[in-house]
Amino acid sequence: IGMEREDGAHGPRGPGLGCASFNQDSTSLAVGTKTGYRLFSVTAVDRLECIHESAESPDAYIVERLFSSSLVVVVSQAAPRRMNVYHFKKGTEICNYSYSDSILAVRLNRQRLVVCLEESIYIHSIKDMKLLKTLLNTPANPSGLCALSVNHSNSYLAYPGNASIGETIIYDANNLSTVTMVPAHDSPLAAITFNSSGSKLASASERGTVIRVFSIPEGQRLFEFRRGMKRYVNISSLSFSSDTQFLCASSNTETVHIFKLEQHGPSGEEEASTWSSYVGKMFTAASSYLPAQVSGMMSQDRAFATVRLQTTGQRNVCTLTMIQKLPRLLVASSNGQLFIYNIDPQDGGECALVQTHRLSGSNEEREGTEEAAGSGPPPSGLSYAATAAIPTCRPLAATLTGFSEDGGARKGEVIPEHELAAGPVRLDDEAEFPPFYFCLPHDLICHGFNSTT
Repeated sequence: IGMEREDGAHGPRGPGLGCASFNQDSTSLAVGTKTGYRLFSVTAVDRLECIHESAESPDAYIVERLFSSSLVVVVSQAAPRRMNVYHFKKGTEICNYSYSDSILAVRLNRQRLVVCLEESIYIHSIKDMKLLKTLLNTPANPSGLCALSVNHSNSYLAYPGNASIGETIIYDANNLSTVTMVPAHDSPLAAITFNSSGSKLASASERGTVIRVFSIPEGQRLFEFRRGMKRYVNISSLSFSSDTQFLCASSNTETVHIFKLEQHGPSGEEEASTWSSYVGKMFTAASSYLPAQVSGMMSQDRAFATVRLQTTGQRNVCTLTMIQKLPRLLVASSNGQLFIYNIDPQDGGECALVQTHRLSGSNEEREGTEEAAGSGPPPSGLSYAATAAIPTCRPLAATLTGFSEDGGARKGEVIPEHELAAGPVRLDDEAEFPPFYFCLPHDLICHGFNSTT
């Protein structure tokens, strides 16, 4: 997620970060800075390992890594209309594309790469970077708000369907067809995200008071959480846990909210006879006799757990993940810090800060300032209700066979300036990510490629 400045412009402001994004399984953090970009491994609490650092793209404001592969997409302030795709382990550029306007967001999974401009969206095949579809004249989307599901069996794309109210278009990026429109909010959208399987979508509006969760592809409203009523806030980040039992939301305030997705009092399930459960049953029974607006307010759930950040007024990116077999909340702040919190998945409440890492500066400087900020990890029995196992990935292999005519430049909107590096480029680096190759046809290696081809 790009970290916008308060004036709406993308990019770094002062010594902080231009952007920060967790990869699709929350094992890696990518950040853009004035000097380039960095990739960190976030698989340990006490140590933040910088696995790659590049100064080739100064003022990077979009940096996205594909799972644990070597594919990374970078967009910089120096060339905001150009997307560069790199194999960072080899130091090789795979390809770059230029577009008709500034790139506001890039989303990718193992099937698709999506580029979002203010009034258009471009869908590429990840295996050969071929342009498959251009969605022109989309509603004005100055923040580049969009989400792409990461499950291998679907590639749902969500983006605003209206500039003045919170309609969300669900598009099937695999079959290149519109699925449905979800009337999510009365005011414009501010944040959207899919869960890991692509079966649920969470959204928040510019008011920032209510967060809703919908089933996909049906678009049925499943949950409604109230973040607060005292003030409107700018929710900048939503993220599900890998088991979809929890949803976290961060904003420009000092509080991060964690909500629990559970149906209260299902038939056949016993509940503890507490005062709160008794009152909850009363409200549920009474809601059928009240106006829809009133009953809806009663059925809304508040935060299961909260985090009080050390800073306020910063853009934050949050994610829920398992690190060293325990549930954690990670918050990357635009001021250049990564906070790691422990979560009690049974009782919730206030989360404990256990580690703070610096994301800027040299490795020595970062390591010198990393210190524990809590009393240590909780008992090993705590987990996301024993269901937070990261799903395994289906084998995938792809070979580039060239660009077809319908995937090339069209009316000057997309111009592939540099096609692909010569020779096979292997993107897999870890055993969990299967082989993935780009192979350049011989005629393109010898004769090059230009916008008139």
